[in-house]
Amino acid sequence: MAVIRVEPKLDPSSGLYYVEIFHPAEAEQPFVTTEPRYKTAAVAENDLIAIIASRANSPKG
Repeated sequence: MAVIRVEPKLDPSSGLYYVEIFHPAEAEQPFVTTEPRYKTAAVAENDLIAIIASRANSPKG
């Protein structure tokens, strides 16, 4: 069961990708939208995963 949905999208004006994060996964409107800064959709997805992983591994406090 997916809790979030991640969709990389191409910004036609810049030619760069941004990420929309939907929570819950079935939501029609994104919960978070990044700025267009990625050269490919794969890079956008990988960066998001890296950000989530680094935050999950950070000590609390």
